[in-house]
Amino acid sequence: MDSKDALVVFEGAKIRRMWHDEQWHFSVVDIVGSLTDSSIPRRYWSDLKIKLNEEGFELYDKIVQLKLPSSDGKNYNTDCANTESMFRIIQSIPSKKAEPFKRWLAKVGYERVQEIEDPELAQKRMKDIYKQKGYSDEWIEKRVRGIAIRDELTDEWDKRGIETKREYSILTAEISKATFGLTPSEYKKFKGLKQQNLRDHMNDLELIFNMLGEASTTKIARNKDALGFDKNKDAAKEGGTVAGIARKELEQRSDEKVVTQENYLNEPETKKRLEGRKNRPARP
Repeated sequence: MDSKDALVVFEGAKIRRMWHDEQWHFSVVDIVGSLTDSSIPRRYWSDLKIKLNEEGFELYDKIVQLKLPSSDGKNYNTDCANTESMFRIIQSIPSKKAEPFKRWLAKVGYERVQEIEDPELAQKRMKDIYKQKGYSDEWIEKRVRGIAIRDELTDEWDKRGIETKREYSILTAEISKATFGLTPSEYKKFKGLKQQNLRDHMNDLELIFNMLGEASTTKIARNKDALGFDKNKDAAKEGGTVAGIARKELEQRSDEKVVTQENYLNEPETKKRLEGRKNRPARP
């Protein structure tokens, strides 16, 4: 990873980060220094480790050492934590700068409790977030439906002996390859994406065919009573093929490709909608 890509601004400070084990990990010392204004953040972090251990936070499986660039241009092993662990560490920092994060975490926790009591709230919040990002109501409805279809598929896989994350990834790749001619990683590269969610950058038709592939896979696996990885792999190929045939038929009849390098948020209609929201007068 290039050093420029390993930096992110946090409260006006430079926080080093690295993509590791399929998630971002942040330099603990950088965040501690930013929130405490300590002249010796490494010493502060060393003392904080003792406090965290006393509080029952087991550091040995939460902190990983990653080689991050230092001010001298060299890379050194640095204590890093993922987002979840980093928020937990921030909770133990007695600092005014840390207080907004603690309040935000409390708010998020309260909202999650509300969503457990009323699951419709979770869906409403998700729709609101997508709308704020510029997605249309029609696209959001397809995305929400796609999530439901995906959940039904993964529940079915779980019942049929699919256990590891790697197996889920392979089966998903089989559906995508048969549907679009691309695995998810190839698809992301084609669209110029890195860690972003691929489905959040699909257009309406891409979402529809993605849903068709996964819904077909669920039906085939269920009707054929596919058990174990190999049988479900066959079902995934068949389900994806159903969607792939439909995609090719549409492309032939419309003389236009379904899979494009365009990201939904970069499409002209989306940009126009976003611009309209920016220019909209504030409510009194």
